[in-house]
Amino acid sequence: MLEREKERIFHRAWHYVGVLDEHNCVPGWAGGVPVVVVRDEVGHERAFVNVCRHRGSVVVEEPGNRKSLQCPYHAWTYDLDGSLRSAPRGEELGNRSDLSLVEIRLAAWGPFRFVNLDGEAPPLDEVLGEVPSMLLEGGIDVDGLAFHHRADWEVSANWKIAVENFLECYHCAVAHPDFSSVVETSPGSYRLQAGRWHLSQFGQLKDPTGAQLPEGQFHLIWPNTGINVFPGRPNLSIGPILPLASERTRRILDYFFAPGEDEGWIGGFLEFDDQVGREDSRLVESVQRGAGSGVIPGGRLLPESEQLVVGFQARVREALG
Repeated sequence: MLEREKERIFHRAWHYVGVLDEHNCVPGWAGGVPVVVVRDEVGHERAFVNVCRHRGSVVVEEPGNRKSLQCPYHAWTYDLDGSLRSAPRGEELGNRSDLSLVEIRLAAWGPFRFVNLDGEAPPLDEVLGEVPSMLLEGGIDVDGLAFHHRADWEVSANWKIAVENFLECYHCAVAHPDFSSVVETSPGSYRLQAGRWHLSQFGQLKDPTGAQLPEGQFHLIWPNTGINVFPGRPNLSIGPILPLASERTRRILDYFFAPGEDEGWIGGFLEFDDQVGREDSRLVESVQRGAGSGVIPGGRLLPESEQLVVGFQARVREALG
């Protein structure tokens, strides 16, 4: 099933990779496919499958500033346009015109770079839909934020269980008491909105006095890019929910704040965010152990409170045929 999902969902979707900030070379993932985004000396940006054309090693493991891309296995070296520059004993190769890195689609939303493996997928702007305008109306200008750091962790659960947990706050009052003490999570106050390619949630501060962002926003860009904006001060985190195996998921989040934001406040915010993340990890791993046992044939979803989960499952079924 996971191989089918990679082919029919992930290979056709747009995937968040990262930002070209102090680095001109940033690796990432398009589902299970390693990719890399580069910017050359004149500012031209390209994206490639991050796989050497020799024996298939991943070429770039870490972000950095590079004038070329060199595979660590046998030192095959590629220019930033993807062409093979040199290879030890390269005289044995003959014609090397078909040995360039495989180029893929690249698109930008503000500082964020996305890639797509499918030449027939709709453009990124269409997939993002109303999300950029909703963020802007809520007080978030993505071009006005500064990158802070990346968090990277794994959970022992299927990627769909992780996504479904992200898509509802029905569990918040029970599982996230600190979050629910400051954000309205009741059905009448916590808003849900489904678009063609995005599934969105909105939660207001119980006491918005003096808050720059009185309402938080949480968006899923199909199929697996999560965007979090907590109410309070300007903040945003964005990143993929990546399947590693049928019962293992990798989570990546890049964090952004207003330039010059107080590091003391950021530290407290990250402690709060980390607590919510640990609580969610326990939940999805519990679901994996329970639902993954296969004893209970199916569950029951609340048609209003879990409508985004319903919508996500419908999209998965449609994509898989």
